[in-house]
Amino acid sequence: MSSIPHYRYPAFASYDGQFYAQRALDPLVRDPAVDRAMDLAPYRARRILFCWTAYLAGLGRPAWILEAYALQNVVCWLLLAVLLTRWCDVSTSRGLAAWTAIMFSKGLLWSVRFALLDGPSLLLIALAVLAVEKGRPLLSAAIGGIAALGRETNVLVLLAQPIPRCRRDWARIGAAGMLVIGPTFVWLDYLRSIYRSTLLLGTDQMLLPGTAFAHVITRTLHGVASDGLWSGSGLDMSVLVSVVAQAAAIAWRHEWRCPWWRVALGYVLLALVMDRVLWDPHTGALMRVLLPLTVGFNVQLLRERRAIRFWPWFLAGNLHLVGILRVMPLG
Repeated sequence: MSSIPHYRYPAFASYDGQFYAQRALDPLVRDPAVDRAMDLAPYRARRILFCWTAYLAGLGRPAWILEAYALQNVVCWLLLAVLLTRWCDVSTSRGLAAWTAIMFSKGLLWSVRFALLDGPSLLLIALAVLAVEKGRPLLSAAIGGIAALGRETNVLVLLAQPIPRCRRDWARIGAAGMLVIGPTFVWLDYLRSIYRSTLLLGTDQMLLPGTAFAHVITRTLHGVASDGLWSGSGLDMSVLVSVVAQAAAIAWRHEWRCPWWRVALGYVLLALVMDRVLWDPHTGALMRVLLPLTVGFNVQLLRERRAIRFWPWFLAGNLHLVGILRVMPLG
């Protein structure tokens, strides 16, 4: 890799996208030198999908692989821009507002800027939801199984499956479940032969519901009180307000028949038990992990006919757009 033109970040400035790009150079996890060049190598290896896609797009050539890895987030962002018009009618003011709030959300821009897994994952989740709406639930599950190789939380796309109403539907749900989790189990079995007892190293911790949020909101409120609303703490508060508003709107509206609502509800439940690292709004992880919630919130909000309800909820749930100031600094 030393012969490939690249910028080497110092240890304190390294980031996830850098490590996944390195992982893409060894997609079958056979080179110990690649593992030694990154932190939490087993954790990176579990999320292998977008390393594979970069390797294939780069035709196995190291310099091309790095370029492909960096650009695949941009490609996915552009594809999402088109795909989201299915649910957000950009010819209307509300549809355009919802589309903009998703496409320029802090989480999605952070993924594009740092070449992370969340933007490409969201594209696959959207495709899986689209497959359900087209009456292709098993295709949706197959897409979900592929997506789960990119990020384990992507298995929540299983919630997009149609609600079972008879014995045959339950059998279909069982088959869909196998399609979603099967590829991950096969890959983990392969990795177990390499990493043994360290395979689960770096796994995100789950806490008692609400404990991480209570810690983060308390700390952020103290920061706002001491530094002011127009400080970094104020930007963090805008993210927390957005997540709370989105979760509240999904919990309030019981749109069981809507695949996006069911997927969003799954991410609301995930948010309740996420650890403090993921809840920290300063790192950008919170809005990245909960991107499907952002989409589900905006898609569902478009069903609200009364403007007096739509715009207040929209502004509260998308206050995270203020975070663009941190993701895309000016000057």
